Amino acid sequence: MLSHLSNAHHTARALSTDLAIVAALVGLNVAARLLPHAPDFTPVAATALFAASVLRVRALSVVVPLVGMILADAWLGFYDPRIMAAVYGMLALPACAAWLSSRLRRPVMIVPVLLSSSLSFFLVTNFAVWAFSPMYTANAGGLLKCYIAALPFLQNTLCGDLFWGIVLFGGYWLAQNVRAAKHDMHRAIVARAC
Repeated sequence: MLSHLSNAHHTARALSTDLAIVAALVGLNVAARLLPHAPDFTPVAATALFAASVLRVRALSVVVPLVGMILADAWLGFYDPRIMAAVYGMLALPACAAWLSSRLRRPVMIVPVLLSSSLSFFLVTNFAVWAFSPMYTANAGGLLKCYIAALPFLQNTLCGDLFWGIVLFGGYWLAQNVRAAKHDMHRAIVARAC
């Protein structure tokens, strides 16, 4: 009975921690989109991958980019739902990929996953813009013009995803190592006192 209560307490505490992380990451996504920034230089894809890497309830990782986007777009304004679906889906892709494959959560995979996410975002969302908006002619030339016009945004997306990935994963790594060092120092002090 005591073991069951202990497990229930541990599970509740873990869920509480996960929800706090989700809230902080959603807040970061909203703030980064509402505050002045270079177009597409946002933490949304990086927070999705980070959430999938650190949350105990991995399904919550998809909430991070989607809720962050919905809240920011509620303020900034919604647009063509088909294009929004492409944008939202591609921003949730890093979370889904890491959620489904534990190999994609390894530290060595962070940069490749973020780079492939940026490129996928560029290809899919600009295809959606070409397909669903009247901005470009509905032929190969129009699609090419769409991709060429979007190249500056690709640079910002790549830089933003990598920058925010470094901030999130680097900060997490640093916090874990500082905590471990404090724990080791505390154990050494206690051992000397005994």
